[in-house]
Amino acid sequence: MSLTEEQRKIAVDLLIEKSNRNMQQALHNVDMGYWDLVANRLYYSMFHAVNAMMVKDGIRTGTHKGTSAMFGLHYVMSGKFSREDGILYSRLQTMREKADYQNTFTLTEEQGQELIAQSLQLAQHIIEYIKVD
Repeated sequence: MSLTEEQRKIAVDLLIEKSNRNMQQALHNVDMGYWDLVANRLYYSMFHAVNAMMVKDGIRTGTHKGTSAMFGLHYVMSGKFSREDGILYSRLQTMREKADYQNTFTLTEEQGQELIAQSLQLAQHIIEYIKVD
């Protein structure tokens, strides 16, 4: 099923809203020192932002791995986003999986703060990309 331009815009806006909420949740978990939840929320913030970009561009995915692959193929390999952006996205995905499923996951405050800074930059780049028509 194909989306109309209006439906596409609504879907993109809702995904960006969700991305922003997840980023705020990550930042609130910093205050409590819940670094496993920070990793989880950072990943989901980027996941929803990347999906917003893909909806805008008419790219379909059905899985987290598919989203990662399509981000690499359509945005990193094309030069729209940097190799570092692709590495960050993959790293966040791996960390989220470890944080959710392994009881030995550790993330230091220093590592977490660096990931937050990088994620905020990537989120801003995605927003700028989406706004360009």
